[in-house]
Amino acid sequence: MKLKAYISLLLFLVSTVIASAQIKFEAKLSKNKLGVNERLRVDFEMNKDGDNFNPPSFENFTVIGGPNQSVSQSWVNGVRSFSKTYSYFLAPKKQGKFTIGQATIEIDGETYKTTPVAVEITGAVQRPNDPDNAVAVADDNIHLVAEISKTNPYLNEAITVVYKLYVSANTGVSNWREIDNPKYNSFWSQNIDIKGMKVENGTYNGEDYRYVVLKKTVLYPQKTGKLEIEPLSLDLTVEVPTNRRDIFGGRLMTQVHKTVSAGSKTINVKPLPEQGKPADFTGAVGNFDFKVTTSKTNLNATESLQATVQVSGNGNLKLFQLPKLTLPSSLEVYEPEHNENIRTDLNGMQGSISDDYTIVPQFKGKYPIQSVSFSYFDLKTETYKTISSGNIVIDVLEGPTNSSTSDNNFASSGVGKQRVVMNDNQFAFVKTDANLTDIKPNYFFKTDMFWVSLLSPLLLIPLAIVLRRKKEARDADVYGNKIRKADRLAKKYLGEAKKTLGQKEAFYVALEKALHNYLKAKLFIETSELSKDRIKTLLSERGVDSSIITEFIGILNNCELARYTPITNVEMQNDYEKAAKTISLIDKQLN
Repeated sequence: MKLKAYISLLLFLVSTVIASAQIKFEAKLSKNKLGVNERLRVDFEMNKDGDNFNPPSFENFTVIGGPNQSVSQSWVNGVRSFSKTYSYFLAPKKQGKFTIGQATIEIDGETYKTTPVAVEITGAVQRPNDPDNAVAVADDNIHLVAEISKTNPYLNEAITVVYKLYVSANTGVSNWREIDNPKYNSFWSQNIDIKGMKVENGTYNGEDYRYVVLKKTVLYPQKTGKLEIEPLSLDLTVEVPTNRRDIFGGRLMTQVHKTVSAGSKTINVKPLPEQGKPADFTGAVGNFDFKVTTSKTNLNATESLQATVQVSGNGNLKLFQLPKLTLPSSLEVYEPEHNENIRTDLNGMQGSISDDYTIVPQFKGKYPIQSVSFSYFDLKTETYKTISSGNIVIDVLEGPTNSSTSDNNFASSGVGKQRVVMNDNQFAFVKTDANLTDIKPNYFFKTDMFWVSLLSPLLLIPLAIVLRRKKEARDADVYGNKIRKADRLAKKYLGEAKKTLGQKEAFYVALEKALHNYLKAKLFIETSELSKDRIKTLLSERGVDSSIITEFIGILNNCELARYTPITNVEMQNDYEKAAKTISLIDKQLN
């Protein structure tokens, strides 16, 4: 009996070993040596189904297709065969000898690994013109082109880059995705929206092609010299015809993966000429009109008027500063409000920018607004041009007279001045007889002031006791002290924000801290709870209007985004005033 048990155990172990030995999991390459412009197919095959497949990292390669999964099984003479394959299509990144690492999978609770395989990547190879080679056909019939309007612009002159994908008539593209998206370093850039891609007919290298415009970008160079535009690269699924035909005689198509690139482009940016450059030139390049207008020229004191400094036309409207108005000190002037009405197309920026000044005269009189000049570089004539606004006189009809001004005018005119005549009695005011008299002694003892001074400390003792008890109660109020501390911090940071107006980074950091400390004081929350969703929920539960909540969250978003985008002093002032107003509104509505 013991012998039979040993034999049964031995047979079981042998069958287990044989069964495990029959499981295969291996990696296969389409070729072990290929050019950097060719594609590599890697198949991971197993003869038994498994779970939790993990591919290698494929470093030094770009995965342009896969994983594609295929399963096949058959029965031959009662014997079942099974095969499952994960396939990847790889594009080499560079030349050299590389290793495809191990892939892993779990089969029947055991983990199996493939053996690493080596592959050699050589320089680009010349592909034979093989009509049956789908990859070669795709390479010859798909082209990505970057068309640049001008390769030698001036500094701040607009150029356009249009990316077109050319496809031959007998080839198709089923889908595509961007791999490398250009960053346009040293350029101000703006993408132009493309509404619906339209297939058009054109030519490429003298041959008829169809093409579609994938992307349009307007660039304004911000540096002189040779600037590089990074390439746009796409991963495409290309459908190419084969020599096989279906039962109706139609040619069958096959799909291949392809990576296309527009290639990098070099732009040689010319500096603006120094000869003839006006002293007030601030970098405007294009074709512009300039004017200064006022909403009225006749008004009464304490009434307001609007003075607008406006530049309109075609050019780098967002990339220069408007000239400032010079106004008499007797006029009260507020910080200007900056407005932009700009659209951008393939011709660059077009529209207008303006600064609106609010002016309030305090006294009666006539006040001149001196002529303001604006200079720009005209690309058509390649010369500098200057436009002057002309003088404007503000006539204040009614109101108080500025006495200091009239006094100054009077003094400067010399009218009414008389010569000082000296006489012999100029020291007559000095008295030589003092006429001193005795005074009665005034004693302090037992006076009213004496008794007040004596009893005051005794009367202050009860007051000191009351104040001390209030202080102890206040010190014991940990919750209230926490609120008061946060309020002080909010005021402190709002003050810091106001001090740093004009310094973007410091201003928005201080403003964000003020908002957070205000919330901590009013909503009794900690810093870790300051998420936007949590803030919305708490403010809504406390009865604050949704519009005010949206305004508050918008200010927080501005604080986060403004650190990485260009911001003017006017916009910073608006954000500060908006924050103060919103905090006031929330205070009024909090339950």
